[in-house]
Amino acid sequence: MKIFLSSKRDCLRSWKMVIHGFCITCLIAAAAVPGQATEPPAQKTMAIADVLAAAKPADWRALDPENTIYLEMANGRVVIELAPAFAPQHVANVKALAREHYFDGLAIIRVQDNYVVQWGDPAADDPQKARKILQAKKSLPAEFDRASDAKIPFTLLPDGDVYAKEVGFSDGFPVARDKSSGRMWLTHCYGMLGAGRGNTSDSGGGAELYVVIGQVPRHLDRNCTLFGRVLQGMELLSSLPRASGPMGFYEKPEQYVPIKSIRVAADLPVAERSDLEIMRTDTEIFQKLIEARRNRSEEWFLFKAGRIELCNIPVPLRKKEK
Repeated sequence: MKIFLSSKRDCLRSWKMVIHGFCITCLIAAAAVPGQATEPPAQKTMAIADVLAAAKPADWRALDPENTIYLEMANGRVVIELAPAFAPQHVANVKALAREHYFDGLAIIRVQDNYVVQWGDPAADDPQKARKILQAKKSLPAEFDRASDAKIPFTLLPDGDVYAKEVGFSDGFPVARDKSSGRMWLTHCYGMLGAGRGNTSDSGGGAELYVVIGQVPRHLDRNCTLFGRVLQGMELLSSLPRASGPMGFYEKPEQYVPIKSIRVAADLPVAERSDLEIMRTDTEIFQKLIEARRNRSEEWFLFKAGRIELCNIPVPLRKKEK
């Protein structure tokens, strides 16, 4: 039986036919009198393209060349931004390795489908053939997380997370946070850069590095030190030939993908740097971008999800405006 209630009186007459909750709802709805102020209609969600078009110069920031490294390969450059606020020792050590040219001529040794790309010294386990580390450190204490700090910017997402109490962005990096423990950490989203390690937490230092190229392995959060993310050139890593060996390691030396070098951007002449800027994540326009991702307004989307996961919000990047 359908019940059509058109007024407050109708609702009162029909109380025997409906549950109390429905009637209360009807009363509330009927209380609005024509001519009185009502709730303003919700603003229409902007399309992503409109959000980007509305961004002002102050909504973008240039990359810090001292905390940007370039992975140079035969077919192009991978631009990686480092996160010293979350893993200062690993950031410093990888820059030291780059500055002593440790990575020059090494190789990508692992490409595991839907997981990670990893590079380092193929002879690392052979003391006679392994590349010598000069000034940098061979291993470091883990930097899996850090203490929460009000000085660290944090843009909270509204929809929660399976792996953490809170998630959001800090200076463009995807971050999780747990207020009860007072800790926060970088998360394993697509393109994130981490340091490989053995079974002990202090068995890595950045001589072996990996980048996430598949479905986000969030179970690795706080088990590996993350300290950067790829901003440009992901296609050079994600399209590499998959390996057939255990855990995606190449089984033959001829399968290795050579690395030309890794350089700190600050060490290159300005003309040789990738002149990029990234959208700030502590701004009103970024909040609008989050909402545009949560409720897609483009005509193609017949169903609006109304929520978003942390790793499904790529932070926009563009060439720096002159």
